[in-house]
Order: sequence, then structure tokens, then C-alpha cells
Amino acid sequence: MRLLLVEDHTELAEWVSKALVQAGYAVDVMRRGDHADHALLTQPYDLVVLDLSLPGLDGLEVLRRLRGREATKNTPVIILTARGATEDRVKGLNLGADDYLPKPFELTELEARIKALLRRAGNLVPTVRIGRLEFDLGSRLATVDGKPLSLTPRELAVLEALIARQGRPLAREALFEKVFSFDEEARPEAIEIYVHRLRKKLEGSGAVVTTLRGLGYLIGEAGGD
Repeated sequence: MRLLLVEDHTELAEWVSKALVQAGYAVDVMRRGDHADHALLTQPYDLVVLDLSLPGLDGLEVLRRLRGREATKNTPVIILTARGATEDRVKGLNLGADDYLPKPFELTELEARIKALLRRAGNLVPTVRIGRLEFDLGSRLATVDGKPLSLTPRELAVLEALIARQGRPLAREALFEKVFSFDEEARPEAIEIYVHRLRKKLEGSGAVVTTLRGLGYLIGEAGGD
């Protein structure tokens, strides 16, 4: 899943971004509201974590514009607010924010709220089963015959993106955008490495990732139509 983190405090942004990347998300970081607004015009995101006190354009205006566009009106948004800033929280929720988190906060709580909103936004069942592979969409845990499947963060991100599109192919470029952030030096061809590694780890599980020429990648049950 690709997330947009909008936070002007450099150390906080780096701390949160690093943790979310380690959790398997692709994260773009913007430190100005106007830059975030431009990013939302050009790149689809699965969720936005939005601070309200921003240079260039304040967070409430970023939220208002996001909700006013057809392409982003349903994008989940968690707003970050200073503890006790009740008025800002109320304004954010009235403008369509899905959740808020007062600063300072625990990363585990932020990650839990992100998972809950992503699950709700996708209207996904808690667990997906493909062959003997099970993927819990809440905990983001993959198991085969009940045993955890050892995946790197990027392999996990590839699997999650493919499962979210189960039954429909996902183009290589779209998969790349789910796995890599703006500031990472990588080309779309790099996604093939992680697809190959995931295929190796899925061997014998009954779940396979196939390549559909001109359409992208598709996950399904081995031997299925």
C-alpha cells in the first residue's frame, strides 16, 4: 500500500516514515501543504497521514481540496494534531477526516489505525485464502498451513497489493507504485525481482503469481482457471 505522510517536523517525519517502510508500506513524505496538494493531484494514495500545521498550505485546506476532488474524495485520512487542539480536530473531522491522532503518539497506535482504515476502505474480508496460503488483512500476516511465511517488507507489500486485486491483474507500473516511494532510486523493472522472490516463497503453497502479457501480474490458486 502507498501512503502519503504530510509532516513538516523533519525528525518526526523521518521516524514515522522509517517505521512504516519497515512495516511494508511505500511512503512518500511531504513537508509542505502545497507540495502535498500537488502530489495528491498526480499520484493515487491508499491513505494520507496529515499534519494540520504546515507551511505553504495548512492541513485543513489540503483536506478540503482532497475531499472536493472525485479522484480523492474517498481516500482515508488520519489527521495529526497537537494534544488539546480540540477545535482543529473538530474542523478536520467535519471536513471529512476519517480519524485523528494527537501528538505525541505511539507508532504502534498509528499503525493499528492505518490498518483499520485500509481494511475498512477496501471492504475486504479479514482473511483471504488461496490454496494453503492465508493472508490476514488486519495483521498483514501471511501463513501457509498455519505457519508464518517469512517475507521481507517489499515482498509483503507485493503480496498485499496482489491480494487486494485478487481476480484482476495488476499492471507492473501500478505494482511498482505500491511498493516504492518517490525518493527511491528504482525503475519499474525492479518489481520483477520481488515478484520472482515471492514466487519462490509461495512454491508448494497452492498459490501462484502469474504474468499476463500486457496486463500485469495476477495471484490465484495453482491449477485454477
